[in-house]
Amino acid sequence: MADSWAPDIAGAAGPKYKAVTAAIAAAVARGDLHHGDRLPPQRELADRLGIDLTTVTKAYDLARQRGLIVARGRAGSFISDDARSGEAATAAQHDIAMNSPPIGPGAELTAAMAAALATLTRTGNLARLHYQRPGGAAADRETGAELMTRTGLSSLVEQTIVTAGGQNGLSAIAAAILKPGDRIACGRFVYPGLAAIARRIGATLVPVAEMSADALAAAHDAAPLRALYVVPTNDNPTTATIPVRDRRAIAQWAHGASVQIIEDDAYGLLPDAPTPAIASFAPDISWYIASVAKIISPALRVGFVRAPGVAQAMQLASCQHESAVMAPPLNVAMVSLWLADGSFDRLVDAVRREAAWRQKLARTVLGDTRYAAHPQGYHLWLPLADDSHADMLAAALALDGLSAVASDRFAATDGDRAAKAMRVSLGGTVDRRGLSRALHRLAAQLWSPGGGGSDIV
Repeated sequence: MADSWAPDIAGAAGPKYKAVTAAIAAAVARGDLHHGDRLPPQRELADRLGIDLTTVTKAYDLARQRGLIVARGRAGSFISDDARSGEAATAAQHDIAMNSPPIGPGAELTAAMAAALATLTRTGNLARLHYQRPGGAAADRETGAELMTRTGLSSLVEQTIVTAGGQNGLSAIAAAILKPGDRIACGRFVYPGLAAIARRIGATLVPVAEMSADALAAAHDAAPLRALYVVPTNDNPTTATIPVRDRRAIAQWAHGASVQIIEDDAYGLLPDAPTPAIASFAPDISWYIASVAKIISPALRVGFVRAPGVAQAMQLASCQHESAVMAPPLNVAMVSLWLADGSFDRLVDAVRREAAWRQKLARTVLGDTRYAAHPQGYHLWLPLADDSHADMLAAALALDGLSAVASDRFAATDGDRAAKAMRVSLGGTVDRRGLSRALHRLAAQLWSPGGGGSDIV
């Protein structure tokens, strides 16, 4: 019964009213509370938790402000319809679970967009703003091919297509090469977008303990693999980056085993010295994805995919056209213009510098806390003890506008008993002051007596 619900907030750092609100959000996310469920009366919950009535009143008020609950007078407080996803815990971000580039204190992006729009309208080349051919205009394919050379991957314009973001490219690749029953190797924690595609197609994800040629060979020996999915640089969520020697070994193994490589290099162009792509060592079996959302802004739904050959690119363009018709032509034209006039590098550098600043802030605030991170990336991978309440911690951080997602959201297979962890994002719309406040809250949660301090492995 929802009206008998009572959270465990023992040891929670910070104000208790925020802990109660976070517990409501976490319960919705877990499915313990649903739309329409009635919460306990405030005085009754205060008695159960041994806290003041005013504390529960503040908690319910905050939950109502965040869209988690609705108050119906004497009838009581009920879980709202807006809370059905468990992600209405903050009004500061439209989707707190997304890992987005940080917005620095300057206005580089808005200025660049305004300048590009003025240039595009002044030149009068309206054809760039109309429906595009499947796969994108030749000029924009050239943009993608040029960007890929930065990771050591040469590409013909004819084997490069423009997509409406990286996810659209990944979906098109899956439609082109995968069928029900196919086995796809991946990490134990994997990008949820791939998991959704695999479920839709009926393919099976095969997690490997480590992304190495030996581990992949063992998985392939157990049962043949059709493809390998990998995020080679600053993996989402684990932040791991595969060294060059291992990339070469993986490519050699995949080539010998005739396994297709799907390389989702969403963060590959963010480091100041990009690492050679796995595809550069096995270009004839690799599908390489580059996109702009993770290195400049999610406002730009632009991605580029290099197919193994021209015939495969034509098939890929057809699949992409069926699902999204085309990438937003204005966005694509902006990206091509920025690459030509140097704005692209300036915008990426602004994100890079802000991400590095935020990583330094995290190291300062979190101190000796053990976590993994890329020095020019904008998320952390934080190990937690097996008995930790990751969902409650994530919900508490969401109240301060910080995206934190428990590791079970990234598990490649249901029931995987991989060690508990949490992805903490340092980007999005949270500003530097808000990020500092949220990181201090995280530190307090982790090291509070009787609380999360024992959660760190």
